[in-house]
Amino acid sequence: MLQSTMTIIETTCSIVGRFADERVAESARILIEHLSERAIRPRIALGSELALPPDLQIERVPESQLADGAKLMVAIGGDGTLLYAARLVADKDVPLIGINRGRLGFLTDVLPQDMIASVDAALAGKSEVDERPLLEARLLRPGRGESRILALNDVVVQKVETGRMLDFETWIDGVYVNNHGGDGLVVASATGSTAYALSCGGPIISPHLDVLVVAPICPHTLSDRPIVISANSVVTVTLIERFEARAQVTCDGVVAGDFLPGDRLEIHRSRRKIRLLHPAGFEYYRLLRSKLHWGRGAYDTIE
Repeated sequence: MLQSTMTIIETTCSIVGRFADERVAESARILIEHLSERAIRPRIALGSELALPPDLQIERVPESQLADGAKLMVAIGGDGTLLYAARLVADKDVPLIGINRGRLGFLTDVLPQDMIASVDAALAGKSEVDERPLLEARLLRPGRGESRILALNDVVVQKVETGRMLDFETWIDGVYVNNHGGDGLVVASATGSTAYALSCGGPIISPHLDVLVVAPICPHTLSDRPIVISANSVVTVTLIERFEARAQVTCDGVVAGDFLPGDRLEIHRSRRKIRLLHPAGFEYYRLLRSKLHWGRGAYDTIE
C-alpha cells in the first residue's frame, strides 16, 4: 500500500533596510514578530546588524540569495533602499513593497502605521500591482572590458573630484543630437523622472508612459534643455578629451565604472521589469500631491 506524503511549502518574506537607523530597525522588528506569529519565515541579509529578541527566529542568507524563493520583498527606508531592493528582485520575479522610513519617498509609499496591513494584503495577493520597466546601461571601455548594469530610476554620467566641466556628445538611435558642456547627464525612466532628472529641470512623467528623459546637469549653455524621447530609443554618450576632467557612470547611485575619452555608454530600456505593490486605492496623483504639497484647496479633505 502506497503511503501519501504532503510537502509543506514555507512562505518566506525577505526584508531589507539600513538597520543602523533605529527607526528602520524598529519597523523591521515589528514586522518580523508579526510574520513569525503568522508562521511566515522572515529573511534578512547575512551580516545585517539587526538586534532581535532571543525568541525571534530569522533566516540570514547572503545578499544575492535574499530574493530566492521569497513570496515578497519588503524595503524599509527611503527610495534608495527600494532601489537597492529592486536590483535584488530584478531577475527573480519577486514583488516589492516599500515602507517609508526615509524623507520624500516617491517609491516607498506605505506609511509605517500601515505596514502590517499592507504587508498582509500583499502576501494575500490583495495589493495593486504596478509593473515598472528597468533601464540597462552598457559601458564599453576599449582594452578595459565591458559592463552592464540595471537601473530603475536613472543612469547618470557625472564629473568626479574636479571643478572642471565635462564635454560630451549624445546620440539617439545613431543620430547625432548635441555636444554638451556641464557637470554631466541624466537619462531617466518615467519612474525616475521624479528623482535626479527633476532637479535638473526635467518634467514629471506619468510612470506608465513609454518614454525616457534626457536631462543635462548644470549645462554651460542655457539652451541645453531636457528632452523626452521614446523608451524604445538607444541613447549613446561619448566623452570628449578635456584637461583634468574625470567622469564616472552611476546607475541608481551605484558606480558602474569610470568613464574616459574613447569609452562609449549605451542606455536603453531593458526587457526586465519589477513589480511594485501598492495598497488598494493607490493613486499616483495623490502621491504627487502629498510629496510635493500640491492641491491645497477643495480636495485637501481627502488626503
